[in-house]
Amino acid sequence: MKLVILDRDGVINRDSDDYIKSVDEFQLLDGSVEAIAKLNRHGFTVAIATNQSGLARELFKQEDLEAMHAKLASAVADAGGKIDAIFYCPHGPDDGCNCRKPLPGLIEAIENHFAISAKGWPMVGDSLRDLEAGLARGCDPILVRTGKGLRTLPKLEQLNAEVQVFDDLQAASGYIIDHY
Repeated sequence: MKLVILDRDGVINRDSDDYIKSVDEFQLLDGSVEAIAKLNRHGFTVAIATNQSGLARELFKQEDLEAMHAKLASAVADAGGKIDAIFYCPHGPDDGCNCRKPLPGLIEAIENHFAISAKGWPMVGDSLRDLEAGLARGCDPILVRTGKGLRTLPKLEQLNAEVQVFDDLQAASGYIIDHY
């Protein structure tokens, strides 16, 4: 099995410092759905690992999150692909959980779900915490410049790891297909 782990906000859909709180605010980035379908066509299992502290902050409800994910799944299906699993952290930053990135709990959950090690597989994110979570489980970090990616670029040296950088998920998917 070939695995790719994606962050959600800023990688697949538009991000907002005010949080994505409804299905109407959930706007897909150009090319992201096609990139996921392309990864599927090349044999990749696509898993999403996303912090969703808006739940703990009561900015949106579980039903809102499910509607966003249904919209995403439908769009990916229309493009001929699928999301194999979505794992999210519903906790706030002070809740002391292990699943809130940069901690590796979401990646561990993906590993357990698919009975595979994430080591050596790509983790695509737009923030340092995405890449840190992936690195904690041995993933190869890939940064996209969408979302918070441009703000993250100057911080990459903190990782002490080689990070591939691409304009968006579409560009990153080509690299992933060619190298994994």
